Amino acid sequence: MKWTLLHEHHGLRSFLLVLDKGEEAHAAITAFASEQDINAASLSAIGAASSATLGYFDPETSSYLDTEFNEQMELASCLGDIADDHGKPALHAHIVLGRRDYSAVAGHLQKLHVFPTMEIILTESPAHLRKRMDDATGLALIDPSRSHGG
Repeated sequence: MKWTLLHEHHGLRSFLLVLDKGEEAHAAITAFASEQDINAASLSAIGAASSATLGYFDPETSSYLDTEFNEQMELASCLGDIADDHGKPALHAHIVLGRRDYSAVAGHLQKLHVFPTMEIILTESPAHLRKRMDDATGLALIDPSRSHGG
């Protein structure tokens, strides 16, 4: 992965991350957040992948149902956030992947093997927008009791 700091203001930073062929996106983004001590951020990305595992959250079981896609796909959209999970960054992202026949699949990003590239803009969140992990669902949720206007 290559990265650069795009902007820093009042302790909040924005980064450009560029993942290389073969990198696994979920692990790379999470490792970067850990190395940079980022525990609250939003991100968006585009690119392409040679394979991906997407999850669908099943509220009845409070778990993800995973499906693998082993084909070349365009990463048409990736939106997500990073929240603090007991002192470690937890990535929560949803992606839309375009297939060769122009159909699309979408879901929770579990794994994505980049090919040939993935470009990510990651921006730290101010304290009043920070999320917390909900132990009942395992999802990163905004805590209204901790959120307030700037």
